[in-house]
Amino acid sequence: MGRMRRLLDTMRALRAPDGCPWDREQTHETLRPYLIEEAAEAVDALASGDPRLIADELGDVLLQVAFHAVIAEEAATFTYDDVESSIVDKLVRRHPHVFGAVSVTGVDDVLTNWHAIKAQERAATGAPPRTAADGVPRSLPALRRAAELDKALSWGLDAALAERQLADVAGDPESIGAALLHLAQLARRSGVDPELALRDALEARLTRSSR
Repeated sequence: MGRMRRLLDTMRALRAPDGCPWDREQTHETLRPYLIEEAAEAVDALASGDPRLIADELGDVLLQVAFHAVIAEEAATFTYDDVESSIVDKLVRRHPHVFGAVSVTGVDDVLTNWHAIKAQERAATGAPPRTAADGVPRSLPALRRAAELDKALSWGLDAALAERQLADVAGDPESIGAALLHLAQLARRSGVDPELALRDALEARLTRSSR
């Protein structure tokens, strides 16, 4: 906690009247793209296997958490303690097989319980039940979102049609979009994350190009 307090105090200094002009003018809204960017850079670091780089990029993600917490603290809407308490309480609540008396036989039971508890939590707030699509964030990269929606909504896939459309793809947005959607569906059914597959292919291409 001491190290996190140092980070929070540093952010408070940056947001102070005599602090950094750029940091002072940021809001939850203006920081949205930075959170996506930092998370993506952390994903790249994890793929590299470089411990120092991973630690550095995860620090940038943690900075975003601290940034939003201090902004909210100034507006008296929530604090970092609320953020931490929320996730700790959620982890305990959704792992009754670890912190309670529930028994599980494997990962499938864990996931079943997790989703059931999520539904109970939502019902307890009086919110309407979420659709399967509601559980897939709109801010996900498009290929990842396509795969997640395909899974959540159990979209059908005509393999023969997909193959024809991929073979006959034209240069218009509609046919290219349909082809990309089919590729995302095919990837998911093959156990491949299409977003990571494309990222890895890009890195491999860049490596070959630099030789």
